[in-house]
Amino acid sequence: MEGRILSFESMGLVDGPGIRTVVFMQGCPLRCKFCHNPDSWECGAGQSISAEELFAKIQRFRPYFKRSGGGVTFSGGEPLLQKDFVLEVFKMCKAAGIHTCLDTSGVGRGGYGELLRYTDLVLYDVKAVDAEGYRNICGGNIAVTEEFQRALRESGVETVIRQVVVPGINDSGEYMEKLKSYIQEKIPQATKVELLPYHLMGLHKYKKLGIAEPLAGVPAMSKAEAEKLYKEYFEN
Repeated sequence: MEGRILSFESMGLVDGPGIRTVVFMQGCPLRCKFCHNPDSWECGAGQSISAEELFAKIQRFRPYFKRSGGGVTFSGGEPLLQKDFVLEVFKMCKAAGIHTCLDTSGVGRGGYGELLRYTDLVLYDVKAVDAEGYRNICGGNIAVTEEFQRALRESGVETVIRQVVVPGINDSGEYMEKLKSYIQEKIPQATKVELLPYHLMGLHKYKKLGIAEPLAGVPAMSKAEAEKLYKEYFEN
């Protein structure tokens, strides 16, 4: 089976526990205003690779996985758009004793149960907590990701919540309270919440691709500001 990837990071340290191989899949149906990988949006672009070839590349880093408690993370783009390809690689990884992690916005085409059976950890990206906010921030339908949330609840897979925090958009105390309630209702098995400060590191990609910056003029958020919000609303 062939899949399409944007890039391959051999020694990632922020997308799951330990040292990880991170596979950035090509293609995404969302257009998040804070996206730092607009080059991942176009389906059918990127590099074509077989599941066997990709697994062989992952295998090379097993010694690092074992020493650090790491493994492989599929990110994006949106890996659920190539669910069958990810599933095939995850099956190989599980047979080899490699920890599997899915970094997703939960916007595939359904039928997630089998993939989640081969997934050890989900990094679930929350975009907004209501339909209007979701449509505004990423141009999508919140019902699509809520279908994935139902499958996630049924699977019981360990889940870490990630929320990008953008100054002036979702950095208020009111939003944080809504986010906390949303997680408790929709993703009750979540073991951790990560508030990711909005940054400007992907803006050069918009210029290169000739795409207008969705958040032009919005400043980056400092790590300290995000940590302050986390301590106030999620630490206890």
